[in-house]
Amino acid sequence: MHKVAIYSKLKRNIFEKLYYEKALTCSDLSALLDKSIPLVAKALAELKQDEIVVIDGHADSTGGRKALLYKLKPGMTYILSVAMDQLYTTLSVMDASQNHAVFMQRFELKLLNNDEALSALISAITSTLEHSGIRRDQFLGMGLGMPGFINIKKGVNQSYVFTNSTLSLRDHLEQVFQMPVFIDNDSSTIALGESKFGIARGKTDVMVVNISWGVGLGMIVDGKLFRGHAGYAGELSHIPISDNNILCECGKRGCLETEASLRVVALKALQLIREGKLEHLKISTHSIEEAAYAVMKLAAQGDQLCIELLSDMAYKIGKALAILVHIINPELVLLSGRASEVGRLLMAPIQQALNTYSIPRLMEGVELDVSTLKYNAYSMGAAALVVNSLSAAKREAINEPGRTVEAAP
Repeated sequence: MHKVAIYSKLKRNIFEKLYYEKALTCSDLSALLDKSIPLVAKALAELKQDEIVVIDGHADSTGGRKALLYKLKPGMTYILSVAMDQLYTTLSVMDASQNHAVFMQRFELKLLNNDEALSALISAITSTLEHSGIRRDQFLGMGLGMPGFINIKKGVNQSYVFTNSTLSLRDHLEQVFQMPVFIDNDSSTIALGESKFGIARGKTDVMVVNISWGVGLGMIVDGKLFRGHAGYAGELSHIPISDNNILCECGKRGCLETEASLRVVALKALQLIREGKLEHLKISTHSIEEAAYAVMKLAAQGDQLCIELLSDMAYKIGKALAILVHIINPELVLLSGRASEVGRLLMAPIQQALNTYSIPRLMEGVELDVSTLKYNAYSMGAAALVVNSLSAAKREAINEPGRTVEAAP
């Protein structure tokens, strides 16, 4: 286990603040943590001695002596970020001092009806850890974002990736890799990334729309990630607003996901290719991902048919969002996920639907914007799951007597 995980709560909180703020003075940390300057200074000195933090020059002068800036020392602490969707998984080894990936592996892993998903995931994680060249004790933990109904307290995915033992998915991965593991829903994880590093940073009430193979929703309410009573809030994909009577993967009919997602766009594009109406969409295979990205690329270049495919999807998503605007009254609706690559093209039809179906007074002051992090928000959010755990309550883990890690936020 990384030594940061067994530090005092003050030291762990200092680590967390420096992770998100990059560099802070002792007085900055004192104010943020509501601890005395001498107490924080002592903790910083000990962290510096342990080579967890280093001095990063001086802050701007406010009239007196310039204060020292502290930051996390590069190359000392890493986080394994696992960002999964229904079709593909991205594994990133994140440098905790810079919040960026120093090693990344991406591979196809279909989750639906796949009994081999867990073994494939473990194999890929093992390969990533080996190829990164980083010692296991330098990892603070693993943050795992994945689609489905996630019970973050039990560490269970109730939709995909099941274990063949009595252990939960989280506990199974902790036993295999001997590091703390924190699991959350993909859309909540993306919202966490956006709230810590993106446009949603500092906002109190935000709807982060994860437009990918499905349509997920991460909600920031009163400045905190909102998951609902059982942790399943945000299933925008399954709002029953469609009349197409198509059976959804969830077992219900009428779900938004059945007619408004990148998967639906890709399937429509492949059908148009077969009909000879979209022959200029050059793809080497009939994969969902390749077709979706080809449509987005041509749409960005002005192809009218591809723009229409994306606009139809966006308008229907906007109609669903109008329902939530009436309930949540957010200050920001942020478009994220894979489709944020063409987010500017989606804004007009989504805004049109919001204007059509929302009460004008409720739309006053609601900003619609596109993620600047793009799909990187997912990997960054998965890493943030681990960092946020540093200030949470402890739980038993990794099947070692007397050993504890922190619970996910």
